[in-house]
Amino acid sequence: MRQVINYLRRDGRVAAHSLRCAVRTPRWLPCACLLVLAPVMLPAQNSGTSQTPLTNPPPRPTTITLPAANRVPDANEQMKMREQQEKKQDFTAANAERKKQISDDSAKLLKLATELKAEVEKTSKDTLSLNVIRKADEIERLAHNVKEKMKLSVGGS
Repeated sequence: MRQVINYLRRDGRVAAHSLRCAVRTPRWLPCACLLVLAPVMLPAQNSGTSQTPLTNPPPRPTTITLPAANRVPDANEQMKMREQQEKKQDFTAANAERKKQISDDSAKLLKLATELKAEVEKTSKDTLSLNVIRKADEIERLAHNVKEKMKLSVGGS
């Protein structure tokens, strides 16, 4: 006995099929069987070969690099960086010049102090010469300048 099923096609016509065609085995069934049986079959095939588990897995990266940190600076940022480097070089040069001046002034201060000591030893206990007083004033002024230069730091952070 053959049963007939009527169904509506896309174009609007009625078509008939036998029940035997409608109950046919679906095409995806063999693929599904392979997917289900594959995990069971693979360990059975590999049972002859011995696999050792990894004793030392590869190390995971410890640092994360951000894309923003690796990008190339644009023209404005490059110009700012260049200006900062030039300022830093100018500050370094100014500080080196300041240190050189302090060194020169300190050497001059030492020379004047030894000269003043020698002149004071030449004079008597009750009298001081005008030259001694002038040297003492110059020593005082020079010492004050050295002190101010030591306080001054060009381009401090």
